Amino acid sequence: NGFELKHVLAERLGVPTDWITLGNGSNDILELAARAVAQAGDEIIFSRHAFAVYPLATQAVGARSIEVAPTSLYGHDLPAMLSAIKASGDKAKLVFIANPNNPTGSYLTAKEIEDFLVAVPSNVVVVLDEAYNEYLSPEQRYDAIAWVKRFPNMILSRSFSKAYGLAGLRIGYGVAQAHVTDLLNRIRQPFNVNSLAQAAAIAAFQDTAFLQKGFELNRAGYKQLTQAFDKLNLSYLTSAGNFVLVKVGDDDEAGNRINLALLKRGIIVRPVGNY
Repeated sequence: NGFELKHVLAERLGVPTDWITLGNGSNDILELAARAVAQAGDEIIFSRHAFAVYPLATQAVGARSIEVAPTSLYGHDLPAMLSAIKASGDKAKLVFIANPNNPTGSYLTAKEIEDFLVAVPSNVVVVLDEAYNEYLSPEQRYDAIAWVKRFPNMILSRSFSKAYGLAGLRIGYGVAQAHVTDLLNRIRQPFNVNSLAQAAAIAAFQDTAFLQKGFELNRAGYKQLTQAFDKLNLSYLTSAGNFVLVKVGDDDEAGNRINLALLKRGIIVRPVGNY
């Protein structure tokens, strides 16, 4: 049941323990959300250039993916996503929103997200995926927990894999009102998060000094990379995460060539030509 970790999370976040679902990484939370509310014939909506798990989770439950074209800066076009919900009639069951977005690094303001949540019909569940939330600058941050308390059709998904450094232990969590959390826990595997991961998450969640150090190192690394991109006349997208998407050539294979060349030097990047 993750008793101790749930209590640590609940106390910090200011929510009841029965609002928390533990996952085998935040991936697990995303897949549980799809399984809990959608089935064959339903529709799940997300931005075209967003996390690759969204279409996979949709396919796994037999639902139809509705990919909404992004903004000019490859971010979420929330008005277009609202239009997609309305166009679907009663088929739309779930919307995935990543903020910051993977792999483009785009960022949605608090007002943009709140306006969207207000406009979404109450029978459509909105998953706000905040796997990279801890990398937001102070001026970008907002209180997503307040939205969970206000909107009964919202699930907040977060991860210990990124800023907390526990990717290999596979642990994340979801926050939603009790009636939604109950659905997630009915279909969750009973032992989906092992005890070592839970203990590590408790320690990591309370290590604010480590979190701040990681935030500062990430900002310095982003500055180092983007200054080099500017010097090399490479175009890139402004990122609010711990990664930056850069264009390394005009042909389809440029990313793969650079990826292979860097691998030979012991550096792992991620080609995104599949997008």
